[in-house]
Amino acid sequence: MKKQILLHHTIIILGLLAGLQYAKLKAQTTPPNIVFILADDLGYGDLACYGHREIKTPNIDQLAKEGIQLTAFYAASPLCSPSRAGFLTGRTPFRSGIESWIPEGQNIYLHKQEITLAELLKQAGYQTFLAGKWHLNGSLSDKNHPQPDEHGFDQWMANHAFAIPTHKDPSNFFRNGKALGVIKGYSAQIVMDESIQWLEKRSEDRPFFMFLPLNEPHSEIASPDLFNLMYSEFTEGKIDLENLQNRGPGEYYANITHIDYQVGRILKKLNELQLRQNTIVIFTSDNGPVTTEWRYWWEVNMYGSSGGLRGRKADLFEGGIRVPCIIRYPSIIEAATKSNVPIHAYDFLPTICSMLGLSTPTDRVIDGIDISPIFEGKDIRRSQPLFWAYETRADDKPGGYHFAVRDANWKMITDRGITKTLLYNLKDDPYEVRELSKQYPEKVAALAKSIRAFQESILNDPLRPK
Repeated sequence: MKKQILLHHTIIILGLLAGLQYAKLKAQTTPPNIVFILADDLGYGDLACYGHREIKTPNIDQLAKEGIQLTAFYAASPLCSPSRAGFLTGRTPFRSGIESWIPEGQNIYLHKQEITLAELLKQAGYQTFLAGKWHLNGSLSDKNHPQPDEHGFDQWMANHAFAIPTHKDPSNFFRNGKALGVIKGYSAQIVMDESIQWLEKRSEDRPFFMFLPLNEPHSEIASPDLFNLMYSEFTEGKIDLENLQNRGPGEYYANITHIDYQVGRILKKLNELQLRQNTIVIFTSDNGPVTTEWRYWWEVNMYGSSGGLRGRKADLFEGGIRVPCIIRYPSIIEAATKSNVPIHAYDFLPTICSMLGLSTPTDRVIDGIDISPIFEGKDIRRSQPLFWAYETRADDKPGGYHFAVRDANWKMITDRGITKTLLYNLKDDPYEVRELSKQYPEKVAALAKSIRAFQESILNDPLRPK
């Protein structure tokens, strides 16, 4: 077994040296660890480093100062389940049959034939760990649904879709398939407690991949008193978790600062264990926020910010899919850099594989590309536009639009039949207020052609569940 692990390490190191031309990388002696932190419904404008004027996020801001801040990063979907499927597989989520969020009890799940980033890293000798929100099946207790361990995670503690009844004292976490009952504390704190314990107990002779999909700031929010007090001036009346009437943005602000505090704990632990230099840390969100455009009763008191972008969670406008993303890797990425290159969440898998010298699966379509050149300020080239498909629910207010593509500065949103189109130039109009389809019919035709090509590829994908 030790020989096999050593062989894995040797292959990875050789891949690092051969696959990348970075001078810094030549000094690497061990493959990097990976910590992927995913917030739930965090908006593009919800962090201080992305422009929020009231919310304090010192730890995440510091992470941005130490790495690269992406200003045109996109989630794989405007909803949670398909977004997770996208970045774990490197494939647009409709290929895996995950087209919308998965209510508990539904017979929808990420099928075993999909290959996740965790599986690829595990095969390469990595220890793999998950703590947080899974939301890629209908139940964490259904043996007919693939569970996190069947998708590459050695150890896991997760809940299905969101903390129940709120983030405080959740009752729906499972550890390695066993229900844990009520856990005292707050969801993000519980996730980080578990993660820090795992870090301290892990094997030190092998690299690791930690996937930490937080429940926050998805409703219904709850945060420790200390953080609520920080924003008491923004809260009207007494905080009452049983009462969903509008009480102002204070509780939402507090919840994000609590996220920041918990992110700071894991970053501090990496420093204490002397893992900072050789660990890739990724922080991002699964989709856009719930803004004050509340559509359902459970969204009351959500005050997410899209940073002025049009739309919100469950929209194909920028506010629904453009999210914050920060990547820190001191061995490679120059501190305090920014990039406005359009990046898609399904780029993570091929990028990490490239950085480790690993091959991506060749028996399936991988929609993402290796974006590691941007870490040196270089250009990347895509053979196809960025693509989104979102199955609009019948009760969604902005219904009627199903596809979106972005090619360079041009973005088009269409209905399923590609007969109703919205065209925008995001360089000149980042807020999508000037619709240009009639002025540029040739661009509409070209983007429509790319959408049809995606449609055909998805429908003919041999791995797509029937």
